[in-house]
Amino acid sequence: MKMSGAEILIESLKREGVKHIFGYPGGVILNIFDLLYDDKDLKLILTRHEQGAVHAADGYARATGKPGVVLVTSGPGATNTVTGIATASMDSVPLVVMTGQVPTVLIGNDAFQEADIVGITRPCTKYNILSKNVDNLAREIKEAFHIASTGRPGPVLIDLPKDVTSGKTDFVWPKDIDIRSYNPTYEGNKWMIERAAHEIARAKKPVIIAGGGCIISEAAKELKELAEYANLPVTMTLMGLGAFPGTHELSLGMMGMHGTYYANKSIQESDLLIAIGMRFDDRVTGKIEGFAPHAKIVHIDIDPTSIRKNVRVDIPIVGDVKRVLKIMNKALREDMKEQWGEVRKAWLKQIAEWKKERPMSYTFDSEKIKPQFVVEKIYELTKGDAIITTEVGQNQMWAAQFYKFDKPRRLLTSGGLGTMGYGFPAAIGAQLAYPDKLVIDIAGDGSIQMNIQELATAVIYKLPVKVAILNNHYLGMVRQWQELFFQERYSHVHLQTETTPDFVGLAHAYGAVGLRATKPSEVEPVIKEAFKTKKTVFMDFLCDWKEKVYPMVPAGATLDTMLFEEKEKKAEKKLKAVK
Repeated sequence: MKMSGAEILIESLKREGVKHIFGYPGGVILNIFDLLYDDKDLKLILTRHEQGAVHAADGYARATGKPGVVLVTSGPGATNTVTGIATASMDSVPLVVMTGQVPTVLIGNDAFQEADIVGITRPCTKYNILSKNVDNLAREIKEAFHIASTGRPGPVLIDLPKDVTSGKTDFVWPKDIDIRSYNPTYEGNKWMIERAAHEIARAKKPVIIAGGGCIISEAAKELKELAEYANLPVTMTLMGLGAFPGTHELSLGMMGMHGTYYANKSIQESDLLIAIGMRFDDRVTGKIEGFAPHAKIVHIDIDPTSIRKNVRVDIPIVGDVKRVLKIMNKALREDMKEQWGEVRKAWLKQIAEWKKERPMSYTFDSEKIKPQFVVEKIYELTKGDAIITTEVGQNQMWAAQFYKFDKPRRLLTSGGLGTMGYGFPAAIGAQLAYPDKLVIDIAGDGSIQMNIQELATAVIYKLPVKVAILNNHYLGMVRQWQELFFQERYSHVHLQTETTPDFVGLAHAYGAVGLRATKPSEVEPVIKEAFKTKKTVFMDFLCDWKEKVYPMVPAGATLDTMLFEEKEKKAEKKLKAVK
């Protein structure tokens, strides 16, 4: 029996195991939405904006490891997905985004709600395609899921003209996918792996840098085995937090611009870096010329274009992180000698001294709410057992610094693109994936307003997402840079108190719960009340607006050039003395 393109699309999604679609209807995809009206197996989550739909699918994908699926209409519906697609592309998140398109005969004629979404998204998709023939649709969908979820994952877009989804053909589901030009390398070069193991066994000051690839390839077990067997300290990129337990004695926390003192110090003093599933972006390396000046570098990544792109690499290993680490752990057991132990202990002792010298800390105030205190309380009350999403800015960095992630897929955040408005819809996607887990979005009062309309989505689908707003009435991270580097010229960053929305009242207007804390003694009761409430909750924490994220490596400086809070206090004292 012949099936329409819309029917083929629905059947193909089911065969890929899809349960949830995030989307928004429109003219050229009404025939697809009409089929969803009666469908019992596929649930479409109607967001209030297409960008929210993509971020929600992204959160779903990061939390589960499975591709998130998006369905939107043509023109503005399609272009509204671009920010979410670019976010997923930078962070290697598997998405399949399906956009409606005008009939093929009208393409290029500036038809109503026509946009060249294939051309627009070419730089930020792993692969995209304009479907031109209904006969090829089933194969194209299967290929889309295959490409999105294999190798280095990423977003794939399929543009669906109206005549393709309405046309009819025989449904043929391909058994296998064979794409001649697409063959990711999973097995690392064994000689290179053995060489890397040899260097690890003999290094005096080694450091592992774990990136998001460790989480994507489900390699947390192998990473922990490597670190514990060879007594290797582990630092993580923002995307790698949770790949190695944050509470482990070998953990150095996050590295980079707002990383820990001891992580950055260890990298700069190390003689061997084992970089696993990360890409050495500028927020991680600081000034390239001064990055890890004494270290040989081993770089493991499934994407060959990421190796040697930004830093020199002595031992490149292209392959799947999990598979490479399994072989490396075996090689290490054959290579490791007894005499390394005493030398490695001296290195770990030095790191322990750096940890004591400058632990992650802040100055508590009994009158004003410090944002770090809020994050610490959330960690204390969840015992680390929650899925945390973040917006972007100071809130994101404080979450990374003061919440200890012991398991992978517990931190969902926009790392590469730094997308404000990501956290709330991502929390919605994660909550749909895991309805029984506690999901918390740590937000700023600027970022949360980027996609605040998704309150309706959370309430309508009865999702008990918790949002902790670190409200300082500023675009905090931009204000911090203006204060440190632009002589306190606060240009257009003050979200005036009288114009900032009443987040408690706004939550109530959408049918959610709103709570507020104005002093430190109210923080814990508010969090406890939110956690026991089985509804969407906005927690509005009125925080000290002067607080900044420390440590901080200024842009263009080396990792060991860090700014600290006490330097700021000394400067204030000198200023008062002069006055």
